Amino acid sequence: MITDKFSGQVAIITGAGQGIGFEIAKQLSLAGADVLLNDLSEELAVQASDTINGLGCNCYPIAGDASDIDFIQQMVDEAVQRYGKLTIAVANAGITLFGDFLNYPAQSLQSVMNVNLQGSFFLAQRAARQIVKQKSGGSILFMSSVTGHQAHQDLAAYGMTKAALEMLAKSLVVELSQHQITVNTVAPGATLTERTMEDAGYQKTWARITPMGRAATVEDVANAVLFLVSPDARHITGQNLVVDGGWTAVSTSPY
Repeated sequence: MITDKFSGQVAIITGAGQGIGFEIAKQLSLAGADVLLNDLSEELAVQASDTINGLGCNCYPIAGDASDIDFIQQMVDEAVQRYGKLTIAVANAGITLFGDFLNYPAQSLQSVMNVNLQGSFFLAQRAARQIVKQKSGGSILFMSSVTGHQAHQDLAAYGMTKAALEMLAKSLVVELSQHQITVNTVAPGATLTERTMEDAGYQKTWARITPMGRAATVEDVANAVLFLVSPDARHITGQNLVVDGGWTAVSTSPY
């Protein structure tokens, strides 16, 4: 059902062709925001935006590499040109490259750093510049992970980047609060997406070791994101919200 809670808001969501990013874009659109939906795959971006627009919303696809600084600026410019402003940026794009630490290749590390950190850092920077220019305030949100809090096998590089994003959000409180820009992170635990469901045992394993008895849905994570970028959270900044059904409280290994 379409509401007007985010009426007049304009959002960029990266990595939103499917999974958590798509659900965030859909829920923001249904709540009245104009959304620029990014994905590396043009096919996924167009399909996702068509689905959202079919619900009576206003969503525009923009395909490209969310770690590329020039493309990030292009997204901001497109949002402003198309919708007149930018008020919300959700840095959701990220990649996971598994590998044991002793043999982890430099190329894999660079790829993880480029997408997870460089892309998020510069989306926040370029979005903040635009929001400061508008003098109207806004919200930036980074997608972290429980792997930034608890060690996972073969995810040293990935977990490092997610922990770094939470520190970046705290650091930007000093830089951006004077401009009425909130900066927060959401850290999902195990979540049922197109990618994770390719693992036949994923849902059963995480249902067994999660205190709430199930893995998260994309709706669970999107609900947390929408709260933190909404007017209801205008006095919340520099914080991280874990959405994991209590898993980090017990940290039962999935291996």
